[in-house]
Amino acid sequence: MMIIPALYSILLILYVKCDSDTKALERFAENSKGHTNNWAVLVDTSRFWFNYRHVANVLSIYRSVKRLGIPDSQIILMIADDMACNPRNPRPATVFNNAKQHINVYGDDVEVDYRGYEVTVENFVRLLTGRLQPNTPRSKQLLTDEGSNILIYLTGHGGDGFLKFQDSEEITSQEMADAIEQMWQKQRYNEIFFMIDTCQAASMYERFYSPNILAVGSSLVGEDSLSHHVDPAIGVYIIDRYTFYALEFLESVAPNTKRTMGEFLQVCPKRDCISTVGVRKDLFRRNPFQVPITDFFGSFRPVKLLKNIHNETINVITSIEEPVETRSSFRYVEPLSF
Repeated sequence: MMIIPALYSILLILYVKCDSDTKALERFAENSKGHTNNWAVLVDTSRFWFNYRHVANVLSIYRSVKRLGIPDSQIILMIADDMACNPRNPRPATVFNNAKQHINVYGDDVEVDYRGYEVTVENFVRLLTGRLQPNTPRSKQLLTDEGSNILIYLTGHGGDGFLKFQDSEEITSQEMADAIEQMWQKQRYNEIFFMIDTCQAASMYERFYSPNILAVGSSLVGEDSLSHHVDPAIGVYIIDRYTFYALEFLESVAPNTKRTMGEFLQVCPKRDCISTVGVRKDLFRRNPFQVPITDFFGSFRPVKLLKNIHNETINVITSIEEPVETRSSFRYVEPLSF
């Protein structure tokens, strides 16, 4: 009659094992919270044919992030003018970023979410902060959450502390900083990479005070950001220097690359850019040289298949015993006061 106690012991052991597996999986899930998805907000703020290069700039970055895995559903593309269909364009339905015409960055499948006079300061700020009309189409919404890494790329004409939109209005560095703070308070991002190619670009991120932002600008305060070269066939500059060298770097990157953000921040030394590229890292909690470039420019996520749930789970958890930071533990930088 000892069979029943023995059976009970076996069932108890199995229950404890299953319960420990469940707790291990729950603990693994808890420790895995953080970066879960990537988005890109790419903005050209200039109109008119002589600003052809700004459209080429933004389409170059658009092409790269799509190639590296971010789908159109997670890219917001804002273009203030239609260079592909401009009557001055000798090659209709194309936009090239090189006089040798190696790459048509307009391509066959460009999805422009905000075009022409839709590209305004108000629409840009509403997009970032999520303060949109209820009937706004999904393609015009930034549907991010606290696990989202966001690439924000801006190109156009700027000055000390402002970026012009279509020569009719401007967004200031303080407005930009406050919009990002609203994003943080509303849990709309995990990390942001802010990238701007304009004159005096560094002035646009000087007032940032929210956590988890890595920023780069094509020029320091007091410096102009220069164009790269002219295409004689159309008579205008067709790409800016900083974006030209950034694209050159991104074209060499594969989706499963081991290249890092630290390497990307070095793409345009002064001998190439002429202007001095500015970088701000004090708000960013990670070492850029340990951050894969696909954390912002792509969507490659390594996956490990677990054949033996119990053993493999315990091994994984042992390897990530570091404490998880909470949002309340991030150190803020106080806003600049002038």
